[in-house]
Amino acid sequence: MSSAHSRRRLLLGAAGLAATTAFLAGDPQPAATTAHDARPGPKAPTPGPSRPPTLPPAATLSKPVFTLAGYREIVPGPAYAADAVALTIDDGPHPVWTPKILNLLERYHVQATFCLIGNQVLGHEGTARSVARAGHHLANHTYSHPTSLPKLAVPAIRKEIERAQDKIYSATAYAPRLFRSPGGSWSAAMMKQVAQSGLIPVDWTDDPNDWKRPGTASITKKLLAARPGDILLCHDGGGDRSQTYAALQTVIPALIARGYTFVSL
Repeated sequence: MSSAHSRRRLLLGAAGLAATTAFLAGDPQPAATTAHDARPGPKAPTPGPSRPPTLPPAATLSKPVFTLAGYREIVPGPAYAADAVALTIDDGPHPVWTPKILNLLERYHVQATFCLIGNQVLGHEGTARSVARAGHHLANHTYSHPTSLPKLAVPAIRKEIERAQDKIYSATAYAPRLFRSPGGSWSAAMMKQVAQSGLIPVDWTDDPNDWKRPGTASITKKLLAARPGDILLCHDGGGDRSQTYAALQTVIPALIARGYTFVSL
């Protein structure tokens, strides 16, 4: 993702902004807090009904969110600190790597956003609950992670979103408000469906391609290139994430030492 591309401003109509503000103001679902988010903190999550609360439609955006500044344009709230970055972690929960990363985040008092796959939550409900219980935000990352999602028919797109939403909520009692497309692939039809589901589409600024396992040094170097306001991408699921975990052991304290503040979306 190029810096110029990631900094493009999202186009949001006045009606869409009003709708987004309204559904956030009426947020019925507890969510983890950060110093930059006025929503109430989470209650200890317990398994809830299989169906999450119905979210009012959100604004249909022309592009997903790439930066913290872009996120704040869509989601009302206090401005993020000038030194803030967001860590997002995709493709879990994983029974081995998610707990290891959670322990690392706890050690450094870092909040993150975990983009969960519905069929990965299946069978790992306890791990998913541990993510929510630790105060991290959860995002919908589809049910089965189809990289061809933008090319699917609208009913299939809707099913991927709704099944993931249902499974994440039934396991954690947390209804995600964010959606991330597999591989960062989007289409106008998909953006419309995401909005109709009441979700905000979120991408990233910095991608170390850690899912390809390019080596710990490569992942570390790319994440350390983060600048304030960036959204960082890495993975806890989808295979052996030992390189990602090793890189984060260096990256997190290094960015903190640089004066950066980690926030969750």
